[in-house]
Amino acid sequence: MKTLNEILRHVKVEQIINEKELFVKGLAFDSRKVKEDFVFVAEKGEQTDGHLFISKAIEQGAKAIVLEQMLREEDINPNVLYIKVKSSSLALGIMASNYYDSPTKKLKLVGITGTNGKTTTVTLLYRLFSSMGIACGLVSTIENRINEQVFPTERTTPDALTLNALFAQMVTAGCEYAFMEVSSHAVVQNRIAGLNFACAVFSNITLDHLDYHKTFENYIKAKKKFFDNLTSKSFAISNLDDKNGEVMLQNTKAKKLFYSLLSPKADYRAVVLDDSFDGLQIVIDNKEIFSPLVGRFNAYNLLAIYSVATTLGLDKEKILVHLSALNSAPGRFERYRLSSGAVAIIDYAHTPDALENVLKTINEINRTKKQKVICVVGCGGDRDKSKRPIMATIAQKLSDILVLTSDNPRTEKPEDIIEDMKKGLKEDKEGKLHFCITDRKEAIKLACTLAKKNDIVLVAGKGHEDYQEINHIKHHFDDREEVLKY
Repeated sequence: MKTLNEILRHVKVEQIINEKELFVKGLAFDSRKVKEDFVFVAEKGEQTDGHLFISKAIEQGAKAIVLEQMLREEDINPNVLYIKVKSSSLALGIMASNYYDSPTKKLKLVGITGTNGKTTTVTLLYRLFSSMGIACGLVSTIENRINEQVFPTERTTPDALTLNALFAQMVTAGCEYAFMEVSSHAVVQNRIAGLNFACAVFSNITLDHLDYHKTFENYIKAKKKFFDNLTSKSFAISNLDDKNGEVMLQNTKAKKLFYSLLSPKADYRAVVLDDSFDGLQIVIDNKEIFSPLVGRFNAYNLLAIYSVATTLGLDKEKILVHLSALNSAPGRFERYRLSSGAVAIIDYAHTPDALENVLKTINEINRTKKQKVICVVGCGGDRDKSKRPIMATIAQKLSDILVLTSDNPRTEKPEDIIEDMKKGLKEDKEGKLHFCITDRKEAIKLACTLAKKNDIVLVAGKGHEDYQEINHIKHHFDDREEVLKY
């Protein structure tokens, strides 16, 4: 239990009504979770406005309300303390950190942001540090971890309360480091407010989430805000080969470092010697290693991981030894051999850039062009429609047989999503085949059935996900299970 003054430390308060000292038993931004002696934070969300539930929160036992719009005088409860702030979501992040005793000041927290590579990078950082005997935690799209204990996750970056509770558990469990994905939504919605980052990493930025950010410029600004808010005690590490790599760090107070496969100006360099379906032969810091990971995009991920570990003071030789033993994150270029002798690859690629990277990697390895590349891909419903035809254009150009199918249709008709994708198909003069199959199971079956020895089947878009969301209901579906049938 803490005093309200302790919880409000560093929060910019504009007005207080019925000011008095209170002891607080908990925080909530969902009125249904409010209990006796709680503080209720009324946030203006995407779907609902927390200000509409203030009376319910008081009925549940809230003794203090944090809000952006002060109530009318006749609606003020004399037994309740009201705290007006400019941004409730910003206040919630700071208050959550205070309530849990600022756990990220007791950890070395590393945040990874970018369109592609976040999940792989944080997962492999967690595995690298764990393999070196260092206690650490993980916050990712796939799962959250405290040492070896696994917790389910519902979104890439949890809300501020969940995050700080998780980090507090990591501190209690003796974790020294924590690695987390930082989504653009989380930055804009202040879910990471109040967190203390020892290191922040930018991987890349390409077209995505325009359904939320509206413009690519807004999307870039959201990512950049993460680095703008870092302190001078932090490290900011950026991919110099991305055209926005330097832009991301131009206003940061953190110490700037860059990694690159191309530029000699970078602080951390790597060179790819060979890339096959067996893995990467790569030189990092003039040391040659072999990694079971595949593709130049994974060379960037490995270099980012090396950059973080080295910057945080780990032994370079030991880093490289353990780096060479790391396997892919679930659903990230996950490879299987079909009974026909074909290779099947499951990948989470759900953006134009990610899909292009994966298909280019496959084609670079398939240099002789003797094997066919069969691509199964769809686009999610209720999300950015502008990328649908672009995804189809890329898939048609870089594969021999294209199967357009469903991803997570959500509330849209799968047929409508596929029609949007088909707008990106060009008149084919090379005799390439394309199919449109709304049933993803049947689409995967067709691709695997068509594949002959050494052909490559890419099933893109869902990766680690084990469900399909249709009309707000999640139905069990796993690309890996479907591929394993063949």
